[in-house]
Amino acid sequence: MSPATLASSAPVALTLTQHILAVLSGLAVGFSLGLIGGGGSILAVPLLLYFVGYPNPHVVIGTTALAVSINAYLNLIPHARAGNVRWKQALVFAVVGAAAAFVGSSLGKAVDGKKLLFLFAILMLVIAALMLRRREPGSAQQVLSEHDAPKGSWLRLGIAAALVGMLSGFFGIGGGFLIVPGLAFSTGMPMLAAIGSSLLSVGTFGLTTAINYARSGLLDFTVALLYIGGGVAGGWFGTRVATHLGKHSKGTLNLIFALLVAVVAVYMLWRNLSAFGLHV
Repeated sequence: MSPATLASSAPVALTLTQHILAVLSGLAVGFSLGLIGGGGSILAVPLLLYFVGYPNPHVVIGTTALAVSINAYLNLIPHARAGNVRWKQALVFAVVGAAAAFVGSSLGKAVDGKKLLFLFAILMLVIAALMLRRREPGSAQQVLSEHDAPKGSWLRLGIAAALVGMLSGFFGIGGGFLIVPGLAFSTGMPMLAAIGSSLLSVGTFGLTTAINYARSGLLDFTVALLYIGGGVAGGWFGTRVATHLGKHSKGTLNLIFALLVAVVAVYMLWRNLSAFGLHV
């Protein structure tokens, strides 16, 4: 990235109103992470750009990556206490995926952002369709356990982590929308366990991307702290809702996840049509 680009993308001073809006945006991001284990970066980036009015997209990506990372780690705590985290699978996914995320984020900074978002929105629609069709495992034998998972399952888990990590870093997002189905499809774990376990990877992928952007001066720590503060409260409430829904309605989380992915994808497609010379 050239010095001129870095200068135009440097952090800027925000008004008091924008600071308040940043806290409210953090609430929405934290609630999404706590409820479905994803949506953090997908919500955080447009909120900071269009709701708060932050003018520099590169700083927005780096800043929201850090904020979503910390919020994901914080939201991991109540999920862990509720028993919603499969630690071995979560750790493997996070470590393998983080290495891939660093490579992906390095490549992503060299590609036009609008085209990346447009293509990613199409991928999100595919994920939404898959989540609507997915069935919960029918028995305990179909669910990968903490201690005696088949070797093939660990291989699938590692492959999924590498692919998801690369895409997460490449598109500059935390990757929850990809991590949750990646965990669910590669291990067979229930949706609630995939959501809880995904937060470790969301945090690790986001932190990896944030460090990569910070190395180029593309991170606003003040705004990140505001997002994190709002995200603590939103995440606590979202986690409580997710746990309640997981116990009383197995299909509800799948439906919420798929519908939210589809809505955000359509919005992203509309916002980025100009990348391919198309206009509404």
